[in-house]
This record gives sequence, structure tokens and C-alpha cells, in this order.
Amino acid sequence: MLAAFGATDDPVVLPGGKGGTWRAGRLVFKPVEFLAETLWRAEVLAELPDSAEFRLARPVRALDGAWVIQGWEACRLVAGEPDVRRQDDVLRTGIAFHSAISDLLRPAFLDLRDDPWSFGDRVAWEELPVQACPAALDLLGPLIQSRRPVDLASQLVHGDLPGNVLFADGLPPAIIDWPAYWRPASWASAVAVADALCWYGASPDLAARWSHLPEWGQMLIRALIYRIATHEAVFGSAGWTQDQVEAYRPAVDLAVTYADRGPA
Repeated sequence: MLAAFGATDDPVVLPGGKGGTWRAGRLVFKPVEFLAETLWRAEVLAELPDSAEFRLARPVRALDGAWVIQGWEACRLVAGEPDVRRQDDVLRTGIAFHSAISDLLRPAFLDLRDDPWSFGDRVAWEELPVQACPAALDLLGPLIQSRRPVDLASQLVHGDLPGNVLFADGLPPAIIDWPAYWRPASWASAVAVADALCWYGASPDLAARWSHLPEWGQMLIRALIYRIATHEAVFGSAGWTQDQVEAYRPAVDLAVTYADRGPA
């Protein structure tokens, strides 16, 4: 498979992700999870213009022109490392990326993708009912009660920014591993803030700094429903340790306080 992409170096497993990403020289390889999304994303990223505000991990074709060989895709290695302390920079990078892709049309594969993350997303946006164990329902209850209709345009967004923005001295941040969603851009920012609050030690000030974004409270509500419903779908009731619940609780309480606020 490596030779099909022109790689000659020995592969080395890379940290992070789901443990299946490898580097061989200047190329990065990972298994394809959903072929329709992989092919669509490759075409989009190959054509997206360069930006002074972010770099991209550009997809690489195999020597025969294919994007996928034996269930694997490849992209260029980009310099940098994630830095969970730089969440404001992560959000700024995401906003620049979303501006660059704002004119893209909704791809049909989004209706076909069936995984825990798509499930959680649909629950958050009331496209599927809430089904969860008592521990998850205890967290979801205040969020569901605080959820209100919103009138925001959707577009393509990156649904998992914090660990997928890389920083390198002297270079714009790099965006990798794009899971595409069709939601308001401020929802993608809210997911990044929710993750930072729950897992990366961010203070409530982070949410306050970005509260000018459209329907911020409702986006935080949906971001947390998305993450909690996804966690439930992946791990079931066994995944809800006391530490897991306690990680979400302060963010849930904070989001509820924002739920009915207008722009800051």
C-alpha cells in the first residue's frame, strides 16, 4: 500500500487520534472510515486555496490517481503539535477555516453517515430522540430543558477542532482530520469550548470571551448534548464513571446560564 502512494520510508505509528495513523517520510496514512466522506473531503481540500490564516494537511493521490488504496488514504505531513492551552487560537483558526469553506454545498453523504458522532449530532439538533442511561440523562436533563429553537444558517464546519489544530513556530496553525458537519459555524466553536471546559482545564472565561457568537447559549447547549449523547453511544452506561460525570457537570451548569442570553 505504501508503495502505491510513492512512499519508501518505514512507517511509524503516530500518537493521538484512534491509534491507526502512521507516518512514512513526509506522508501520513490512516484507514478510511467512510469512503464517501473521504473522497469528498479529498476533492475539497485539494482545491481549497491557500490561506495566510491556516495551513491544511493536503490529501495525496496514489500513483494511479486514486485517493484511496486498499482502504487507506494519505495526506501531506504538516509541522506542528496540538496545544490545548491555546484554545482562543484554536477558535480563531476554526473561524477562518469556516469562512473559507462557507460557500460549499451540503454533501449527500451526511444523510448516510451512521456512527456515534453522527448520532450524537442528530440528538443535539432534535433529529433523533434522547435515549440514554440514568447517568447521562441526569446530565442531559437541564440541557434538554434549556434548548430553544434557533434561526441560524448552517454550513460545512469542522466538528472536532481542539486536538486537530497544530501549532508550529513561525507558521499559521494547521488543520487536520476534518469531520464534516452541516451546522451553524458558531456551533463548531461551541463544541471546541465545551471540550476545553470538560477536558482541557479551561476556565469559564473562555466561554465568556466567545459569547458574542450567534446564539451562543443555545450553541453551547447543543454542543454538550452532542458530546454527551456521543459518549453514551460509544461506551453505554459502563462509560459513565464518576470522573466522567464530574467533568461534564460544571460545563452543563455554565451552558444553562447562557441558554437564554442574547449576544454579549
